[in-house]
Amino acid sequence: MIERNPISRQPLPIGQTPLDPVARNKRKRNRFLLLIILAVTAAILWKAILTFEPPVPDTEIIPAIPITELHPVVFAKQNELISEAGKAGITILITDGFRSNEEQDAIYAKGRTSEGKIVTQVQGGQSYHNYGLAIDFALRTKKGEVVWDMKYDGNKNGQADWMEVVAIAKRLGFTWGGDWKNFPDYPHLQIDFGYSIRQLRNGLLPPVE
Repeated sequence: MIERNPISRQPLPIGQTPLDPVARNKRKRNRFLLLIILAVTAAILWKAILTFEPPVPDTEIIPAIPITELHPVVFAKQNELISEAGKAGITILITDGFRSNEEQDAIYAKGRTSEGKIVTQVQGGQSYHNYGLAIDFALRTKKGEVVWDMKYDGNKNGQADWMEVVAIAKRLGFTWGGDWKNFPDYPHLQIDFGYSIRQLRNGLLPPVE
């Protein structure tokens, strides 16, 4: 008697016996499980390849240098400004220089979440003060009073002392906040070396030499 495949009804090779239905179903299940295992394994490997990030050597990790004071150039220009203004018969007072992010946030809160009027539009990390590149000034009168009067003419030369100081500052390389169109900051002077706030926040700082 010729043994035939129970499904195709084709003759079986000599020595091979037909599988019973239970054995055939078991073989199909095993193949299906094997395919699932292979698919899951391939998916895991593919995800691992896509998310792999090579380790960064410790030598490439350079911690940011904390800023706690005015930039040396800005500090030197500040002293020149005081001296040059004095020669013109004007006494100025530097009311602010380096300012921490926490101090900046406290000033930003004025007129918003704390008492007072709004004096700044930027939060911590968004001011040149936070990088030691800006100063604020005021005038000191002959009587020793500190004023922010932009029309005050203490040296009696027919010109506002405030604008005389601004002219000296610009000659020394400062940018004046009073020239800003959106939110003029009249006591503000800065030397930014051409760096944007975005660059400074990303750790790109001007050299100190």
